[in-house]
Amino acid sequence: MRVFAPATASNLGPGFDVLGLALERPGDLVEAEVGDRPGVEIVEVTGAASLTTNPRENVVGIAAAAALERLPGPARGVRLWLHKQMPLGSGLGSSAASSVGGAVAVNALFGGALTSDDLVACALRGEAAASGTAHADNVAPSVLGGIVLIRASDPLDLIRLPVPAALRVVLVHPHAQVLTAAARRLVAEHRFTIGQAVANLGNVAALVVALHRGDLALLGRSIQDALVEPVRAPLVPAFAEVKRAALDAGALGCSISGSGPSVLAFTGSDAGADAVADAMQAAFTAAGLESDRYVGPVNTSGAGEVSGRPSPTDRLRALDRALESNQPTSGTDEVRADIERGRDSG
Repeated sequence: MRVFAPATASNLGPGFDVLGLALERPGDLVEAEVGDRPGVEIVEVTGAASLTTNPRENVVGIAAAAALERLPGPARGVRLWLHKQMPLGSGLGSSAASSVGGAVAVNALFGGALTSDDLVACALRGEAAASGTAHADNVAPSVLGGIVLIRASDPLDLIRLPVPAALRVVLVHPHAQVLTAAARRLVAEHRFTIGQAVANLGNVAALVVALHRGDLALLGRSIQDALVEPVRAPLVPAFAEVKRAALDAGALGCSISGSGPSVLAFTGSDAGADAVADAMQAAFTAAGLESDRYVGPVNTSGAGEVSGRPSPTDRLRALDRALESNQPTSGTDEVRADIERGRDSG
């Protein structure tokens, strides 16, 4: 079985560690099958050569192990394949997506006994290993979908907020990297004033009201961050120019997505989203940086099983398992040819 766990944008301007939303794309794919022995085995990682297959050191394995621990009944084993489909250190919730994929895959494979709060808690084990803290503003929306407010982390208290139908998300990722742990240290070491805190409190409250009212103008006015954005802005190449370009092109609001370097903007239409994305990419290009764009509505469904014809690699793996058990098979040469064609065109 296969699970898709969506990328996320967190903070949404003023909501450091308490607000996040799920994106339609990109996201990570996790394949899972029942293992021959208790515990977690990571068979393969694709899309990120730097990631290990050691389940104690890869967040997908850490989260999967946490899910296995929570499941009722006897000890179980799982084999995982992680297919990374987003860059690391991107501000897209990359570690959260892998963690969520591992937890959700285990839960689905063994009957779905865990609740959404259980899944968030399991995925937070992976997130803590990656960033040093168990912050849920990426994990929660990846599990639940939509826009999520984390009222409290201990005990976990998650609130799904309304998503206005017209709301569109623009996320532009420059080809650069910001390590989450380093970005969080910058914030932890900074000293903030009461005035900055009050400004953010007002904007978070207004943002929640805006979502409930479907008031996109108020939403745009609320995407202001007096606390974290000024501290992290130097980590994002050309951030001031990209933000100005977004606002000049009609964005409702614009801020850093998570730790960066991805930049997030909101609009009220598809056409507006494309125009804002064009302007943001042009600003990155002017600064000498290539970039990728992700434009669309908020993903309201979150992580879950995906169907469809298995990939050539999946099919070959199934054939190899059948051959090992002396079962009749057909199509092995065809599948291997499909894989070679994929490599040639990749």
